[in-house]
Amino acid sequence: MTIDDLAEEIQGKIEKKFSGIGKGKYARIIKMAKKPNREEYLKVLLITGFGILLLGWIGFIIYLIMSVYY
Repeated sequence: MTIDDLAEEIQGKIEKKFSGIGKGKYARIIKMAKKPNREEYLKVLLITGFGILLLGWIGFIIYLIMSVYY
């Protein structure tokens, strides 16, 4: 078996695995998915950043409370 035969066999296995992607239970979601535009991306970035800051502040407040009482 040459390296070319091995490569073709591996390629065939990979293609067989991914051939059913558009046919399963998630096919509709995959077909509807699209790349977000700039406005959508910035909105997600803003909301995510706000959530990270909020969790950080909550953790910091808990740390302050714990350092005062213990």
